[in-house]
Amino acid sequence: MAYRSGRHFLQVPGPTNIPDRVLRALSAPTMDHRGPEFARLTGEVLGGLRRVFRCSGPVLVYPSSGTGAWEAALVNTLSPGDRVLMFETGHFATLWCGVARRLGLEVEFVPGDWRHGVDPEVVRWRLSRDRRGEIKAVAVVHNETSTGCTSRIAEIREAIDGAGHPALFLVDVISSLGSIDYRHDEWGVDVAVGCSQKGLLLPPGLGLNALGERALEASREARLPRSYWDWRPMLESNAGGYFPYTPPTNLLYGLREALGMLFEEGLENVFARHRRHAEATRRAVRAWGLEVLCLEPEEYSASLTAVLMPEGHDADELRRVVLEEFNMSLGAGLGKLAGRVFRIGHLGDLGDLMLVGALSGVEMGLSLAGVPHCRGGVAAAMEYLTGTVRAGGERVLVSGG
Repeated sequence: MAYRSGRHFLQVPGPTNIPDRVLRALSAPTMDHRGPEFARLTGEVLGGLRRVFRCSGPVLVYPSSGTGAWEAALVNTLSPGDRVLMFETGHFATLWCGVARRLGLEVEFVPGDWRHGVDPEVVRWRLSRDRRGEIKAVAVVHNETSTGCTSRIAEIREAIDGAGHPALFLVDVISSLGSIDYRHDEWGVDVAVGCSQKGLLLPPGLGLNALGERALEASREARLPRSYWDWRPMLESNAGGYFPYTPPTNLLYGLREALGMLFEEGLENVFARHRRHAEATRRAVRAWGLEVLCLEPEEYSASLTAVLMPEGHDADELRRVVLEEFNMSLGAGLGKLAGRVFRIGHLGDLGDLMLVGALSGVEMGLSLAGVPHCRGGVAAAMEYLTGTVRAGGERVLVSGG
């Protein structure tokens, strides 16, 4: 293939761009994973992850994708035949449901239209009807990566408590951790499932479980088969700074550097930056005359924006044109949204000029692909970005709407 000048624009909602500082950290020589220096590294990264999850309990790191972390959350807390309440908010919620069913769990999968998050009142209503406590867990995707809809985790916790139900609360934070405000302890989450390749600024390869006390108690009685995913050997080894098997040493180097970058910027500033870029993107979409897939402003994602194509036009053709002509990757529509939407990722290591460049690629691609639209989306985004910068480059904190 001929050389293409300039950097590739990776605007999928994960894996995301890896900062140069993290790339350099990943390239350091591998150390002895049984030595004292490694134990110090383990302590640093696990402590940093607790700050990002905002949890006081342990965080476990598996060499895995987020799918493995899904499985770990289920097999350590539940038993064969247990009932789990899950919600069809999009493609990844559907995949997690499939994992649960293959493990032998009985899933009640509440249908959804893929344009909304989980309705807390539906949670309250369903749990209130479960007077015998047959539902053992409620599992929710915080930010649905296929749709750009974010569920209101604090309100769902209130709904569970309002129903007086003892179900465990499991939350997928794969595309929200490090990008959208998440508060594990404050929101009463029992297990959170995360991964490395999105807001944590790393390549794929690390699956995460953040654990609450109720989850640890449940794990002592859970009877689903577990070996690799078993929390117990991980907890025992981590206590001394080690892992029960060979750890992904160089990814942990990168994680330490990435956590340092997040804390240097400040988590609140990180979240505000993501909200600001999301709002600029939505203003561009509306100026083009296109439609944001998510229908509820209070559920808009700060990590990505999914855009509906006009009737009769193929999102994958637009993505092909943008990739071939402008060396930029946009997210595909997944599952029942295949060909109907494209997704603009605006999470991770992203600055204003990077976002404007990405939106310019979309606007030019819409013209070349013959997609009906109005001009001026990039201008609308730039006007918003300019208006939310104070003198000296200080960012103005913005809300999610």
